Amino acid sequence: MSGIIGSKLNVRGSGPVGKLGTDGQVLTSAGAGKSIAYEDIAGGISWQAVETGSTMTAVAGNGYPIDTSSNECTITLPASASVGDTLMFSDYARNWATNKIIIDFNGLNYQSKDDTFTAEYSTDGLSLAITYMDATQGWIPTTDDDVTDAPSKGNSEGIFGFGTTGSVTAVTNLVSSSGVVASDVTGVGTARRYVAACEYGDDKAIFGFGTTGSVTGVTNLVSNAGVVASDVAAVGTARYGPAACSYGGDKGIFVYGHDGTPNVSMSNLVSNTGVVGSDVTGVGTARHALAACEYGGDKGIFCGGHDGSGFNAVTNLVSNVGVVGSDVAAVVGVTARESPGACGYGYDKGIFAYGYDTGGPASMSNLVSNAGVMATDVTGVGTARYVLAATQYGGDKGIFGFGYGTGNTAVTNLVTNAGVIGTDVTGVGTARNNLGGCSFN
Repeated sequence: MSGIIGSKLNVRGSGPVGKLGTDGQVLTSAGAGKSIAYEDIAGGISWQAVETGSTMTAVAGNGYPIDTSSNECTITLPASASVGDTLMFSDYARNWATNKIIIDFNGLNYQSKDDTFTAEYSTDGLSLAITYMDATQGWIPTTDDDVTDAPSKGNSEGIFGFGTTGSVTAVTNLVSSSGVVASDVTGVGTARRYVAACEYGDDKAIFGFGTTGSVTGVTNLVSNAGVVASDVAAVGTARYGPAACSYGGDKGIFVYGHDGTPNVSMSNLVSNTGVVGSDVTGVGTARHALAACEYGGDKGIFCGGHDGSGFNAVTNLVSNVGVVGSDVAAVVGVTARESPGACGYGYDKGIFAYGYDTGGPASMSNLVSNAGVMATDVTGVGTARYVLAATQYGGDKGIFGFGYGTGNTAVTNLVTNAGVIGTDVTGVGTARNNLGGCSFN
């Protein structure tokens, strides 16, 4: 077949539910003059088991949750249909933007287009209902709408890992759903410092990059039970001091760093199955020793670092499809510094805290709104330090831990779901710096 009918035939916000293609037709209920609602259609549908295959044949009257986590799915419509036959398809894993569904018309028309066309749908969270009208129009979408945001739950547990005591280490420390740090877990993978970490796949995590004395790009996946896996071979430019955060609800990104010679600005995307992608050309000021966190439920922000000439306070936003934005000038009242920590809190906001500025180890913090706007300095609480790490815990709270002040430390500071940092909590585990932190569930 040839020809494509759009990637999404009804873009959300372009009109009422039920708007059909480019012809502007709207299916209305009998004489009521209003769109047919999703709930009206769904009531008479027989939902089937989750479909994960690369091909399937649909049967009228059925609804199909389509999971495209591993592959695209081509759906063949029935070879014959009667007026009023209805089918429904739903994005089971919010993954159609990564792996789309393709609809094979199988000899009948689809929005008046014949079988030389196919239809593709590639929007995360989409639910699609189609009804057969007649031989002229054929199948017509009667509901074609997406849920923009998946419900925010936030991960309940966290993990600190790797770093240096003066010698590189790979030990980890789990953080419970109530913010309690556990004793050391024997390290797995290459011992190294200046690592970064982020979440992926909704409930898992990944540590990546760093230096053993030589820069590396190896990564280590973390299961949703907090178990760190052995090294995965490096992909992308080996470097130390990048930052990482999640985006899109279930994917991650590593950006910036130092490759042993200059500062760099490339990024590497992490899929929702933990696969690191090759280098993407850098955007913004090349620097290392910065931090990153999530905001708005599905976006990210990078801030701080050292650009080779001094401390930095510019920010770079990351869209919900993993695109890094150009530099946003530092907000007046935000202290330029390197090696802070950052994490999310309150489900959709973020916080940067601590670091090293012109006066030495620092303790101020800066809140990030759910629109990605960084606020001015808040007076510091707890031990001033830098090269520390941070992670979410309990779904909507955060924790800063470890780092270097007047020496290595393991103290932690809890962050409430309103973004308030607490006083020092006595350290548990190996005191160290230049480690990474992230959450899992």
